Amino acid sequence: MTKRWGPGNRFIQMELIAVCIIGLVAPCVAQSAAAGHLPDHVPPKRSSQIQDGFGINSDLPRDPYLPWNRWWWTRMFDAGFKWIRIGQYENSSDRTSWDWIEQKRGVLAGSQELDDYVNSLVDNGINIQVQLLYGNPMYTSPSGKKPDSITPEPGSFHNDDRSLYSVFYPPTTPEQIAAFNRYVAWMVNHFHDRIHYWALWNEQDIGYWNPWGNPRQYGELLKAFIPAVHQADPNAKVIYGGQADPSREFTQVALDTCQCASGIDVYAYHTYPGYGQNLNPEAMDYGAYLSESPQKLRELVNHYPGIKAGIPFFDDEFNSIPSWVGSDESVQAKYVTRGFVYNLAAGVKTFVWLLAAGSDGNEYDDFGMIHGLTNSKADFTPRPVFYALQNTNALFSDTKFDPSIAIASSDIPALRRHTGFPFLAYGFRNRSGKSIVAYWLAAHSFPGNVFPPLYATMSLKNSGITHPVLVDVVSGEIKPIQWKTGTSDSIEGLPVRDSVMAITDESYFDWPVLPEAPSSLQASQSGRSVRLSWEIHGGNTTGVVVERAVRGAETGVAEKWERIASLGANTTDYRDSGVRNGQEAAYRVRANNGAGQSAYSNVVRVSFH
Repeated sequence: MTKRWGPGNRFIQMELIAVCIIGLVAPCVAQSAAAGHLPDHVPPKRSSQIQDGFGINSDLPRDPYLPWNRWWWTRMFDAGFKWIRIGQYENSSDRTSWDWIEQKRGVLAGSQELDDYVNSLVDNGINIQVQLLYGNPMYTSPSGKKPDSITPEPGSFHNDDRSLYSVFYPPTTPEQIAAFNRYVAWMVNHFHDRIHYWALWNEQDIGYWNPWGNPRQYGELLKAFIPAVHQADPNAKVIYGGQADPSREFTQVALDTCQCASGIDVYAYHTYPGYGQNLNPEAMDYGAYLSESPQKLRELVNHYPGIKAGIPFFDDEFNSIPSWVGSDESVQAKYVTRGFVYNLAAGVKTFVWLLAAGSDGNEYDDFGMIHGLTNSKADFTPRPVFYALQNTNALFSDTKFDPSIAIASSDIPALRRHTGFPFLAYGFRNRSGKSIVAYWLAAHSFPGNVFPPLYATMSLKNSGITHPVLVDVVSGEIKPIQWKTGTSDSIEGLPVRDSVMAITDESYFDWPVLPEAPSSLQASQSGRSVRLSWEIHGGNTTGVVVERAVRGAETGVAEKWERIASLGANTTDYRDSGVRNGQEAAYRVRANNGAGQSAYSNVVRVSFH
């Protein structure tokens, strides 16, 4: 019998029977499923099919390293991410940042590209949180001579940057804070109908706050930031952070200084256990941060005077990088899915860092779920972790930890003796009441996808599962399995691995498979005619729809999208001649099949003069 302190401040008590005999014991796999068609791999869920799920970070598209007309942006919708965190380009500023919104003193304005990117996210079913950051050299530079206009920093600039006009100098004086909050109010007002979550800064406890994280200064800014957001939009949500390290002292001092705990709607932090090396994600709560941990940090926040009861927690940067010492892409695929499910059991929403890296930044091509631009065959192709997260999104989005699902087994501790690692198992239930159980060994994984064959007998009480199936969450493979003879809650010969395995009912996979979104939409103009071209991908597309929005350059009237063509499944181009001189046309395409419609492609714009 082992006792381990698990997510959600609950003891997880388990007895595990295991056999470590290579090649002699195999899972009890049924030859066929019960009535109904059982897929052999997890069918994807698109963002539009999910009410509340997991998150991803992304740079906004930016030429030439992250062009919008390449196949990467739409992948987040196809993989079923429901949340996104924007505001940085690599480690520098992005189009939402202060130095982009206010480039001339006193003049605040966004760009058409920014609105297009945000609209793309909203129209494709994504919830958005924006980091409002960083400093602005016209106000926050330590120089005695401040410019009246600036040019935003390119992606190659990043912390620690303490040059004279760095964006990482924060607003600390009353005048600087007032200027920052004018930017805050502009952003919240401009996007009030599309964005509802606003975070103050990014990793304010380290070098993104020059010269180094200062909790008292951050607390003073937070004290002014909260009313600025809520006055601009009473329905908006304020996010604290995200804090780079789970330092309770930093949070304590910041909140003591601010005296504004009741105004915080979400608390955010980041976890990169063992940054730079291979360290298993569960170590975030036992040793990776010495005496600190995300769990202890959440306890502090939950018990801080005035904090809202049941405040949501976001782990809004999490990853384990294949280029780190002792790791590879197989380790990343295991660790990231383990981290997502581990946090889900604790009630923490996780955002992976990041969709695709702009390779002009300091992170090169290391961090992306999808490869960045290196002018090679790998450009904008997914890593294995991308597909593992697509499976995770489909299986565990819209589920919550259900402590009434009891997972146990008999008293032979062979597995624990052989490995020395804790065995973790959690039951979840979706909105329709169907359950899914996730289990794995919280092991240190090695490159090469190596792990000894281990098996266990488990019982699942109160799961409601009648026709069990076994799912390998990383690969997505589904296999029917059988209850032990004479039982309806015990399964023999289950493989136990260092990656997440799941048990659910064969009826769990009840969602339709929508097409993947078309990508790489491009437009070429000849006179008053526009030729559009795009790429079609998976999901059994049966047709393509072209939409157009037209506005007169002089009116600025809000655009209204209208369908202008319904085309065959294999069509990848279209010519439009329906726009008059003096107008600007925007175009987008989506695919459809008998189950429904895909997400939209990127948007292209053409002006007619």
